Amino acid sequence: MSTEPRYITTPIYYVNDRPHIGHIYTTTICDIWAKFQRLTGQDVFFLTGTDEHGVKVEQSAAERGVSPQALADEVSKVFHGALKEFDLSNDAFIRTTDPQHETQVQQFVKRLMDSGDVYLGTFEGWYDAGQEEYYTETKAREANYISPISGKPLERAEEQNYYFRLSAYQSRLEQLFEDRPDLVRPEARRNEVLGRLREGLQDVPVSRTNFTWGIHMPDAPEHVIYVWIDALFNYITALGLGDPSSDWYAERHRYWPASMQIIGKEILWFHAVIWPALLMALELPLPHCIYAHSFWISEGKKMSKSMGNFIDLETLQQYVDTYSRDGLRFYLATQGPLGATDADFSRSQFHDVYTTELVNTLGNCASRTSAMIGKYCGGQCPTDTGACAGGGIEWDSFTQTQMETAIAAMNRFDLPGSISAAMAIVRQVDAFINETAPFKLAKDPANAEQVGNILYRCAESIRIAACLLEATLPEHVAELRTAWNLGAATNDLTSQCAWGQLKPGTDINKVALFPRVDEAS
Repeated sequence: MSTEPRYITTPIYYVNDRPHIGHIYTTTICDIWAKFQRLTGQDVFFLTGTDEHGVKVEQSAAERGVSPQALADEVSKVFHGALKEFDLSNDAFIRTTDPQHETQVQQFVKRLMDSGDVYLGTFEGWYDAGQEEYYTETKAREANYISPISGKPLERAEEQNYYFRLSAYQSRLEQLFEDRPDLVRPEARRNEVLGRLREGLQDVPVSRTNFTWGIHMPDAPEHVIYVWIDALFNYITALGLGDPSSDWYAERHRYWPASMQIIGKEILWFHAVIWPALLMALELPLPHCIYAHSFWISEGKKMSKSMGNFIDLETLQQYVDTYSRDGLRFYLATQGPLGATDADFSRSQFHDVYTTELVNTLGNCASRTSAMIGKYCGGQCPTDTGACAGGGIEWDSFTQTQMETAIAAMNRFDLPGSISAAMAIVRQVDAFINETAPFKLAKDPANAEQVGNILYRCAESIRIAACLLEATLPEHVAELRTAWNLGAATNDLTSQCAWGQLKPGTDINKVALFPRVDEAS
C-alpha cells in the first residue's frame, strides 16, 4: 500500500451563481474518492472552494446595489451550507478573497515577472465576456464569433495587459503529453487538448484594466490579475506553497503534487495547458492527473431554468428527502458523466436505479440474510465449518479479487467500476441463496450445519461488500454495522475485507436498509 499523501481538488466554484447539480456532482465524486482513500489508510487532503473575483462578480454586485465582497460572502456561505447539507468531507475551503491566497498569488506572479515569463503587451482581438476568455482571430472565426459556452456574441477588445509566455512552452507541453499519456483523462479529453495544441499556442493575458474587483498586479495596481490565473493558483496557495513561513505551508505542503484534479470539460484548456505551463514556469511539480468529466442534462434535454428542468439545490434536496442522501450519492457516482458523453438526470432512471440496485439487490440481500439468521440460527452469526455448502464458489478468493478490483478502480477514479466490483459480491450472494435454498434445507434439522455454512458465507460476503461501499453509502453502511454489530470502520480496508472477520456468535439483527419508494412520490 502506498503511503504517499493524496490530494484531490474540485475546481473552485464561481460565486456569480448559486450551487446546482454540477457543483454537487463534482464535489460528491471527489468526496467518495477521498473517503475511500481514507478507509485504505491514506493521508488525504480534499480541497474545494469559491472563485470570487472578476468582472462578472463586480457587475452582479452593482446590479444588486451591494459590494462585490458582500456578494461573494453571501454566495460563498451558500456553498458552505451545501457542503454541510450533503455531508461532503472537504478538508479545506479556499476563497480567492482569503488574504493568504491573495498574497501568495502576487508572490507567484512576481516570480513570473522576474523570470520574464510574464511581460507587458497589447491585446487586440475577440473576448468572451461570459467566460472571461480571449480568442484569436482564427478561433473566433471558427466559432462564428459566438461563444461556444454562452451562445452570446464575442466582443471586440483592445487592451494593454500583462501576458504569460504560453507560446514558449509549446514544445515542453507536447513532450509532456507524449511522456504522460494519463495526465489528462478521459482519453477523449486528452485528444481534444492535443488537437488544439497542434494549432500552436498564443500568449495569454494575465491582467485586465477594465474593472477593479480582483488581485492587483505587483507594482502595477491599475492592472487586476485575470480571474482565471488567480483561480488556478488556488490549488497551491491552499497548501501555502507561495509562503513557506505560513501555517498552511507547514501543515499542507506535503500534499503537492495533486493526485487528482477533477474539473468539468468546459474548463479543460485552462487546466490541461495553461496550468501545467504555469507550474513549469514556477519550477513546481505537475499534478498526477487532470480529470475532466462531461455535463449533466435533464430529462433528455439541456438544463434550463426557463424549461423547468434545471436541477438546483432544492431539487436535489427533494431527491434526498425521498431516496436518502446515500441514494443520491449512489446515482451520481454510478450514472454520472465521468466519461466522454453527457449523462441524463432522469427521475424515472433515478427511481429505477435506486429500486434495482439499492432496494432489490443490496437492501434485499442484507435483509433476507439477516432474516434467515434470525429464523434458523437464533439471530446469531453461525459458524462456517468449511464443509461444502454448494454453489461451487471459493468465497475467500472471490471476495479478495473483487476487493482488489474495487481498490484499483477507485485509485484510477473509476467510481462506477469500483462500485460494480462491490455490487458483484452482493449479486453473487443472491445467486448463491437461490441456488442453495437454505430456507428449504432448514426444514430438516439434519441440515443445520449446512444451513449455517451457507448463511455465514452470505453474511460475511455482504459485510465485505459493505466495507467496499462505505465511501459511497456511508450512512447505510453505518446502519448495517450497528445492526450486525460489526464495529466501527477502520483505516485498513484491506484487513477489513479479509475473509473471516465476522465472528460466529455475533448478534445479527434484521435490517431493512433501503425502503421501497413509490415512484409517484
